[in-house]
Amino acid sequence: MGNSLKAIVAFVPSNKCQKYLLEDLEEMPVDKMVDLSGRQLRRLPLHICSFRELVKLYLSDNNLNHLPPELEQLQNLQILALDFNNFKALPLVVCTLKQLCILYLGNNKLCSLPLELRLLQNLKTLWIESNCLQYLPEVVCELSLLKTLHAGSNALRTLPPQLQCLQELRTIWLSGNLLSEFPPVLLNMPFLEVIDVDRNSIRFFPSLAHLPGLKLVIYDHNPCRNAPKVAKGVRRVGRWSEETPEPRKRSGAVIDITLDEKPLLPPAAKTKPEAEPC
Repeated sequence: MGNSLKAIVAFVPSNKCQKYLLEDLEEMPVDKMVDLSGRQLRRLPLHICSFRELVKLYLSDNNLNHLPPELEQLQNLQILALDFNNFKALPLVVCTLKQLCILYLGNNKLCSLPLELRLLQNLKTLWIESNCLQYLPEVVCELSLLKTLHAGSNALRTLPPQLQCLQELRTIWLSGNLLSEFPPVLLNMPFLEVIDVDRNSIRFFPSLAHLPGLKLVIYDHNPCRNAPKVAKGVRRVGRWSEETPEPRKRSGAVIDITLDEKPLLPPAAKTKPEAEPC
């Protein structure tokens, strides 16, 4: 079916037309995965909610701005992709899916997250990039098993101190925000392995050499005057990353060092990381 025809049919709310968009998806697939990405959907067909054993549901790149309460029936769901839609608020029914391990909410219009998100205590990966967040919702700090947090391309200026409670957190992507200083809370998180603060407004980097778990720090495209000091074996991506511990100076002027290697950035917005078993 062509995309133009899908777009027209998507405006018709009848069950017959919505079913047409599903291309004869009548029964739950054997692999317990349903991918309805890019179908121009304006609402989730209710019969999808009858697939009680469903484990993965991909609804990316549609026109969704709400979800039916019947979604609560999918209590075995572990992966839910809602990125590239029109959500201005996270539907509360999502917070009833307590087996969720991976939740993609990027590229929507979210300005906050509901307190009910704390109910998702099995969540290990949360993508909230490219939204309208001016602060990191503190409820994120209550997701005790969270390992990966992608909060890039928002309007974050700082991080809450409660973030250090996430002792399982290993990777945090913060590129493309409004950070004017390196978030102090990250200095108290010794188990972090990857820190990305690329494309912010950070002018000075403190030493990160005391973080024993750190493997990679990305700090390129900041107006910084120094490179963060790191322990031996930690990879740095940014200006002066090949210098130890500070950039070369000549007559008081900082000498820029151009890297041949491009910075390692988070996976492309529509590319999902391979799901870990829950």
